[in-house]
Amino acid sequence: MIPEKYAYRSEVMKYAKSIVNGKKIACVETKEAAQRFLDDIDSKEFDVNFTDADFVIGIIEKTFVHIKGPKKNQPLLLEPWQKFIVYNLLGFYIKGTDERRFKEAFIFIPRKNGKTTFVSALSWGLALLERKTGSTIYIVGNVLKQALQSFEILKKNIYQMEGGEKEAKEEYRILDNNQEHSISKSFYNEAGEEDASIKLEALASNPDNQDGYNCNIAICDEMHAYKTSEKYYVIRQAMKAYRNKLCIGITTAGKNMNSFCYHRLDYCQKVLKKQFEDKQLFIFICKADQDEKGNVDITDPKEQEKANPNYNVSVRAQDLMDEALQANNDVTAKNQYLNKSLNVYTNELNKYFNIALVQASDAKYNWTIDELAKMPIKWFGGADLSIEWDLSATCLYGIYNDIDIIIPQGYMPRIKAQEKAEKDQIPFFWWEEQKWLTICNSETIEPEELVKWFVLMRNKGFKIQEVRFDRYKSRDFVASMEKNHFNMVDQDQHYWKKSEGFRRIEKQILKEKLYYLHSKAYEYCIGNVRGIEDSEDRVRFEKNDSNSRIDIFDCSVSGAKGALEYKAKADKIKGWF
Repeated sequence: MIPEKYAYRSEVMKYAKSIVNGKKIACVETKEAAQRFLDDIDSKEFDVNFTDADFVIGIIEKTFVHIKGPKKNQPLLLEPWQKFIVYNLLGFYIKGTDERRFKEAFIFIPRKNGKTTFVSALSWGLALLERKTGSTIYIVGNVLKQALQSFEILKKNIYQMEGGEKEAKEEYRILDNNQEHSISKSFYNEAGEEDASIKLEALASNPDNQDGYNCNIAICDEMHAYKTSEKYYVIRQAMKAYRNKLCIGITTAGKNMNSFCYHRLDYCQKVLKKQFEDKQLFIFICKADQDEKGNVDITDPKEQEKANPNYNVSVRAQDLMDEALQANNDVTAKNQYLNKSLNVYTNELNKYFNIALVQASDAKYNWTIDELAKMPIKWFGGADLSIEWDLSATCLYGIYNDIDIIIPQGYMPRIKAQEKAEKDQIPFFWWEEQKWLTICNSETIEPEELVKWFVLMRNKGFKIQEVRFDRYKSRDFVASMEKNHFNMVDQDQHYWKKSEGFRRIEKQILKEKLYYLHSKAYEYCIGNVRGIEDSEDRVRFEKNDSNSRIDIFDCSVSGAKGALEYKAKADKIKGWF
């Protein structure tokens, strides 16, 4: 147990226990974070010392004020959830050392919950805590404007503390111009020697300009807007030389479920569920709970409270309900409400498939490759040979008791994989580890790589009836496949020809009868599909933007088309289709 001596002990413990025992309404992830805190205290795996946490909370509450709103110029008193975060970040130490356990944090809360003010106050408290080591703290936004919001709160508070702007600039070095936005101060001992210093700076996340940066603490604001993971990891590298370093990511939900932030959220959820172990990562997630298909009742006040830790503090319950009622019958408004008020990731409106529904269908099944090879299924192949130095794909498509099964495989040249991974934010090397992708050692994708996969699958026992391909760029591939005695079929690429396969996949997703072996590579591609329906309900589909990929999904459509045509022949349906 935490000793009684700590000033905020009872409040933090009361908060954590009320979350765990259900007295306080909270989402699944918040409950898991609270349970993790209590378990860590009891485990004796870490040294527990909340002196620094008390210092930071005390500094904030004694020196920081609200700079606008009805509480303007009143002391900023942290809410229990904010004190809970500080206690976690600063209270656990590696056994027998003065090195803090947590080196990273992921804080996921919706808009209007005091996030910007909290970022400012926390950076101030941490700067003073680490002043003896010459603390340098970066507040980093996707664009400078985001970071400057926190910087302005910090600057105005220093003006308030010192009695005015003029007095503040006599005590602090404050730069606020087109070149730099920073606040710094040196502290001197009785001998007049500098023995401590702080510097806080607002930055935009530009990887090209950050390699020379050096800090011990960074706060990455609005991570959902980071277009690539590189921005976050470059910032994290800036504190490599420090032992008690801390990189805090703080964000709300976004609309891109293929983004770095969404994948980070997914990873953090798995850490809280103990599927992964990451002892140096602190996680605090507040969001509405979703059912297995990703749905939320946006008019349920309990879900609104779960998502908003400042419920009835900075976020009024009645305002949340009024917005929910207005948004309930408007798709655009509903997505905005889910994002901004309930902190739930949604699909971009121009993306065709709901990833939550796709994942829900796939999660129902768990056959392995070896098990599928022994099942009485006729398999239909698809191949998509894109530009030879970009993503290509193969798949097998089979139907078993009305369950459609896709075995997908991607291909990427190693020489381009790193470049594309960084530029387009596609986790090729993780896909390779999971065996969803083959990274080729040649500079381009050789057709033989795809042929080898089909041969391997046939040798495992898969009964491959045919393989469909796009004749464009496929001459060598087809020649080699025929040499290996595969039945090859030229798949017409006109959208009205492929639409039947597309609709089959769509229908099976809605029926929760599509299984793709949990491949995140396939999930990524289907998540990038944009579809346009014509007057006859046929779908013209394409990738959502120039940087995304849909190749693995595209070849599964060809496989589906083959399976449907074979089924029609087996059922003796006339060849009208």
